[in-house]
Amino acid sequence: MTAPRSVYVYGVVRASHAVPPGRTGVGERPVPVRTLRAGALAAVISDAPARLRAKRRDLLAHQDLALTLAADGPVLPMRFGMIAPDEESVLQQLLSSQNDCLAALERVDGRVEMNLKALPTEADLSSLVREDPEVSRLRTAARRAPGYEASVRLGEAVARGLGRRAAAAAAAVLAELSAVADAKVHGPEVEGCVLNVSFLLDRREERRFHGVVERFAAGHRDRVELRLTGPLPCYSFAEGRA
Repeated sequence: MTAPRSVYVYGVVRASHAVPPGRTGVGERPVPVRTLRAGALAAVISDAPARLRAKRRDLLAHQDLALTLAADGPVLPMRFGMIAPDEESVLQQLLSSQNDCLAALERVDGRVEMNLKALPTEADLSSLVREDPEVSRLRTAARRAPGYEASVRLGEAVARGLGRRAAAAAAAVLAELSAVADAKVHGPEVEGCVLNVSFLLDRREERRFHGVVERFAAGHRDRVELRLTGPLPCYSFAEGRA
């Protein structure tokens, strides 16, 4: 008796959602992608590779397939590396989460995810000295009594001041973008960033959203650096649904 084969799961779609012909999945020797239907839902799967590593090739293959699927209808994308022990376990999960998944598919239909990260910038340090009393005081002290400890204290104060300045600007752009997006979710802390947030956005609002980011970045480049990534599959708004 042949043991069940483990399967790699790329995402969940409506049962009527077809996979473009000829698509292959992740792995050193990619195999064809197929759908596994259960009721009103289908999982997009392939045979799981024998040895899966988070290589750039496979990460891009996973994301490219999710974006391709999303171009033809809503998809609940799985994070990279989602492997089920067999097709039967996937079918059971689809059947037990029909209502939640259908509601989530409706929510992301016609929408994309955009991720924004905000970082402090060292531009215009002179204004920081004028605006931040702690930095001004420690700068004066370091000039009067220069030394290693004075320099360290000043450097730490500057870093804190830059962070506060960037965080205030990030809060302002967050408010503006929230008015354009349908939903937002804060991501995990990222070293060096004062903000990491993902937005659920109607595709028709992409240009407007980009415009807000570009205008804000140009007007506050002395305070914050904005890094926008997208459009992305709606990872942040599908987790826990399937």
